[in-house]
Amino acid sequence: MHRSAALAAVTLALAIAGCGSKAEAPVEQIVVRQPGAAAAPVASDAPAAGDPVAAGKAAFAVCAACHSVEPGGASSLGPNLHGVVGRAAGSVTGFAYSEAMKKSGITWTEAELEAFLANPSAKVPGTAMAAGQVGNAQRRAAIVAYLASLKN
Repeated sequence: MHRSAALAAVTLALAIAGCGSKAEAPVEQIVVRQPGAAAAPVASDAPAAGDPVAAGKAAFAVCAACHSVEPGGASSLGPNLHGVVGRAAGSVTGFAYSEAMKKSGITWTEAELEAFLANPSAKVPGTAMAAGQVGNAQRRAAIVAYLASLKN
């Protein structure tokens, strides 16, 4: 196998392995200070309780292996998802969608995204996104809330 093809295969395998996986548990932080010094507040990377967009942004981190969300950003293994809510499925210019996705007739709403992320191949049989299933309903809803917040 050609070296660049092997590298591409390994990269794809790692990206697919990350899709749908659970987020890592928070790590305990230990703050060391000099005796008598005031303790500095510790910033948390955890999303604020009750903030589905922040939780969705954190949950989307594994999806970012394949999908960009930057306005005008290039597509990667998956299409750019900035402004996905309200967009016709299979319509990002320059991305090589499966025929199934191009012919799905879906306009992405929050409900359509939720159903797709729950089981991509059941929602769009023949889709190329076979590894993106998000089984946890709360995590899935948070990802959808985050994507819905990314408007053009």
